[in-house]
Amino acid sequence: MEQLAKHVLIVTSVDAEKNAVLSGIQNKNTLNIDVQTVGVGAVTAAVNTANLLAKHSYDVVINMGVAGGFPNKANIGDAVIATDITAADLGAESDDGFKPIEELGFGQSALRSDKAMGERLTQELNTRCTFSIHSGPVATLSTVTGTAKTLNELEKRVPGVVAEAMEGFGVAMAAHIASVPFLEIRTISNLVGPRDKSAWRLDVALRSLEHVSKHLKEVL
Repeated sequence: MEQLAKHVLIVTSVDAEKNAVLSGIQNKNTLNIDVQTVGVGAVTAAVNTANLLAKHSYDVVINMGVAGGFPNKANIGDAVIATDITAADLGAESDDGFKPIEELGFGQSALRSDKAMGERLTQELNTRCTFSIHSGPVATLSTVTGTAKTLNELEKRVPGVVAEAMEGFGVAMAAHIASVPFLEIRTISNLVGPRDKSAWRLDVALRSLEHVSKHLKEVL
């Protein structure tokens, strides 16, 4: 199988995610993969990812971790490969509803993942994993969703959104500025909507994250 990436940077927000990834790749690290924890939230993740990219040369950056899945889009334990990464709360409120930063003329709130690599990963992992692999937009939020109202607003704001997390856009922007291809891979620990922490399954999501990591060397 043709190798598409030689030096890979994987970033996670917390050490539990990092440990799951490391457990998955183990001695299969033939791609020269660096796994680093860059913190929670888009700003912290962006700064720390940018620092890593300034110190070392990488062929691809992958943000991996757990996330909330949108109902009827991705179930607990499933994996999501982002096609687009959107800063879903970057903009302004108005009487007409939320306006993304593009409408204000100040920048961009969405970045496109590496299309060829994302499609390759989705196809290959679908044949290698026992859980479902989804592709679609992933929302980055500073405040994760806890109500049905916000769930409905986000589904309108980001058409086709599959999952939400807190770091993706920051990591993607750091990679974009450094001209390095990027991906976001998430496994689902809970469903987006009214906050019910008793229904979260971090253990399931971390096992799925480990399983996805086992196959990265075959599909990158």
